[in-house]
Amino acid sequence: MLKIRLKKLGRKKKPFYRIILIDSRKKRDSKAIAELGFYNPINKNSQLNIKTIKAKQQEGAILTKTVETLIYKITKQ
Repeated sequence: MLKIRLKKLGRKKKPFYRIILIDSRKKRDSKAIAELGFYNPINKNSQLNIKTIKAKQQEGAILTKTVETLIYKITKQ
């Protein structure tokens, strides 16, 4: 099963996340199938490829709750 979830980057106390498409059985920081955007929680900066995310979702990929929240906040603006 494919999931769209966060991949943690950055360093201690300064996280940075990429939104990725990955097999659900893989570890959080494993190699991704595709990178779909990023999220920086420190300055609330984010960029998502909404069209690609929606296309992958129609193909059967499942969003995590955190990614769902990010997409909701971006599309609401």
